[in-house]
Amino acid sequence: MIESASPAEAKVPEVLRASREAFARHAWQEAFERLSEADATTLLEGADLESLAMAAFFAGHADLRTGILERTFAAYQRAGDTIRAAYAALEVASSFMLRGKMSVASAWTRRADHLLAGHEESYAHGFLALLQSGLAQSAGDIPGALKFADQAVAIGDRTHHEDLYATALTAKATLRIAMGAIGEGIGLLEEAAIAAVNGELSPLTAGVTACQMIAACRDLADYRRAGEWIEMTDRWCKTESVGGFPGVCRVHRAEITALQGSWQRAEEELRRATEELKKFEAIPVMADGLYAIGDIRRLRGDMEGAEDALRQAHALGRSPQPALALIRLESGKAKLAAAAVEAALAESSWDAMARLRLLGARVEIALKTGDRERARTAVDQLGEIVEDASPPAQRASLAYARGRVLLAEGDVAASTDELRAALRLWREVGSSYEIARSRAALSRALRVSGDDDDADLELKAARDEFERMGAKPDLAAVEAELSELADRRTSRSQVRMAFLFTDIVGSTKLAEALGDQAWERLLRWHDEMLRAEVTRCGGRIVHSTGDGVFAVFDYARQAIQSAIAIQQALASHAMTSGFAPPVRIGLHTAEATQRGADFSGVGVHVAARITALANSGEILASSEALAEAGDFAMANEREVDVRGVSTPVQVASILWTDKPVI
Repeated sequence: MIESASPAEAKVPEVLRASREAFARHAWQEAFERLSEADATTLLEGADLESLAMAAFFAGHADLRTGILERTFAAYQRAGDTIRAAYAALEVASSFMLRGKMSVASAWTRRADHLLAGHEESYAHGFLALLQSGLAQSAGDIPGALKFADQAVAIGDRTHHEDLYATALTAKATLRIAMGAIGEGIGLLEEAAIAAVNGELSPLTAGVTACQMIAACRDLADYRRAGEWIEMTDRWCKTESVGGFPGVCRVHRAEITALQGSWQRAEEELRRATEELKKFEAIPVMADGLYAIGDIRRLRGDMEGAEDALRQAHALGRSPQPALALIRLESGKAKLAAAAVEAALAESSWDAMARLRLLGARVEIALKTGDRERARTAVDQLGEIVEDASPPAQRASLAYARGRVLLAEGDVAASTDELRAALRLWREVGSSYEIARSRAALSRALRVSGDDDDADLELKAARDEFERMGAKPDLAAVEAELSELADRRTSRSQVRMAFLFTDIVGSTKLAEALGDQAWERLLRWHDEMLRAEVTRCGGRIVHSTGDGVFAVFDYARQAIQSAIAIQQALASHAMTSGFAPPVRIGLHTAEATQRGADFSGVGVHVAARITALANSGEILASSEALAEAGDFAMANEREVDVRGVSTPVQVASILWTDKPVI
């Protein structure tokens, strides 16, 4: 016996019945076409309009989705379904929020809030809390954003609404990760993502949730975890006949491919994925993809192409920093680069992941300009974010930055340890470019310590990897370094010299207090005075250290006379001009390796560390230098520990003024 359709079903037009059946099968294109046909002849109810909005998205007509959702809201209002109308209003608000139209999103959110006022708690109240969380985050109110996200999680749990609960967990997780609670955030994301790929959520919610999981793994450079979730998401997409999210996953997969060093393949995949995503209006992921393209092009030396991609990412709401700042640094515009990074840091005060990237760039810029104090401050701030339990990539980034700053400060042994740790961690992560960068930095630390053989091995390994990846700027720098080393070795010898280092104390604060123009004028005078006094006393400047110089003398007596003359010139300038930069000076006599015009070895390292131990206005000399120099007035003889040297070093202050050294 064949059952006849109910009277209500009999009244449903055939095209609408067929469209509902296609929607249930996730035959998105068919559902979209039939629902559109029904929409042209029938006043669709809210539920059918919701189906049309989702079918439009997955059939590649995402640009129609917001307009359909606005009609959905009106349909539910006509039907007197206040809760569903409020939910539709929140869907519209979310759509505008994703496109960066926060004022319109706020207006729709307030409309939903008004509709829900006085009603008992429902899933719609949870989605309202989610939108309020997003608006609070965009306004910089992170505690408020977290409070609303917690409310949404609680309502999702109480109402047993799977989509709400998973979306709320994801929102809370991304906030917690950005605030530095990485383990907690990943745990929340995993709970939501497993529900997504297990078919427990609606297709749109499931896709967004899974992609948030993969994006978090990308940010943390957790390739193993990312690979697992990409595989699970791809399988879910095939099962559900979902066509929108493979493009999103391709962006994230390509980003990971880029981090592993296959840049050309990654860029090609990113270009295809971002083009595909245009029809889905997946704006945040498109922006991420364009930023990744820009960063790849920067590393390959295509600065013009990099800027073009970064401008497109910025137009879609993605900050172009720190990649754009590093392009400026490469082109010699260090001040512009520094200003861009500082502005981005001010805007990302709560986002730990963004700050990690930006602080790494701040270290690069500070070291390039010789500002050791700013570099040290940036490394210390990195250390406040990265913990022992942090993912390997974060610990590797910290070790790399710390190692380079320690080398600039003269602590060669500690620098070598940190750079070896960075290399080990980057190998664990599998990031080819970072491995090569760590090798290049480690080679410089090894060379300063006198271990030329290992230094050569690391530098040549870095060169080979840069060449394989097509990292043209890095390759050019390494090849220039190897060429210079080859030239030096034609005149390599062991010599005994007196080494002198000078350093302006508190240069960063002085520069900020004086302003750029006054500081530049003072620095020019300072540099000219140092060169004149070193030369007059028979020395020669090896190189500038940013805020001072490294100079060598044949005899310790010459070095001490030069140091006294420098301090006296500074004191005289302060009396006649009202101010002079406070300078500390360190001296040591030892054997070192001379290669051309440069010097390296433990003795040079000790001289640099003695300088770092000196006070403002002090000349601090080792007992070796004092013994060779003869009769100079001394004070405050003492033993000091020098990092990288196993035994204490005997030092004393050389008296050059009747006033006490502070």
